[in-house]
Amino acid sequence: MTHRILTKQLHELESAGLIHREVFPVVPPKVEYSLTEKGQSLKPILLLLKSWGEEHALPLLISQKSTP
Repeated sequence: MTHRILTKQLHELESAGLIHREVFPVVPPKVEYSLTEKGQSLKPILLLLKSWGEEHALPLLISQKSTP
């Protein structure tokens, strides 16, 4: 992922209210991101997607890598 794409995605997540961006006035510049309450509400869904991927997609990827 390029820096430009990451910045765009973070801006979109911030605009959607899913993450909070905090800028610290130091040199070099420091920025921290955290999940908002709205972002935290996605956690159960993301964990379910992770489980599904581990159960269904991961075995497929492993089998594709082992096939010459």
